[in-house]
Amino acid sequence: MIRSLTAIFLLSLCLINYAYAEQKQKVGNFDIHYVALSSTFLTPSIAKAYGIKRSRYSGVLNIAVLDNSVEGNPAVRADITGVANNLLDARIQLAFREIREGNAIYYIAEVPYRDDQTINFKIEVKHGNKLNTSLKFSQKFYVD
Repeated sequence: MIRSLTAIFLLSLCLINYAYAEQKQKVGNFDIHYVALSSTFLTPSIAKAYGIKRSRYSGVLNIAVLDNSVEGNPAVRADITGVANNLLDARIQLAFREIREGNAIYYIAEVPYRDDQTINFKIEVKHGNKLNTSLKFSQKFYVD
């Protein structure tokens, strides 16, 4: 089941990357990969296993930080915080949870939305004294 969640997120990254462009920010020796998608992309069993609310009005934000200075580009632990707001400036403090699957480490947070709504994200990513940066991006969500 754990590998299923990783596979779903990797597939969603591939689909989104194919449709839009790679969602990655390179900062020094680190690559920060991120994706925001509807929680309905997750199967009910995966959503339940990870305590994710699966709803047409709920999105999932997934972030992973990879260290390019080490052979194999391993995932690293990070302190990730952030806020999401819509175009009317309604703010939501994001609550990230760390997920570990073997050598993979990623962080997920949930965000509510309405149909045809653009959500702006501002994410702070820190890894000791080696990485301290912000991500800013927008994602349009639709109710399916």
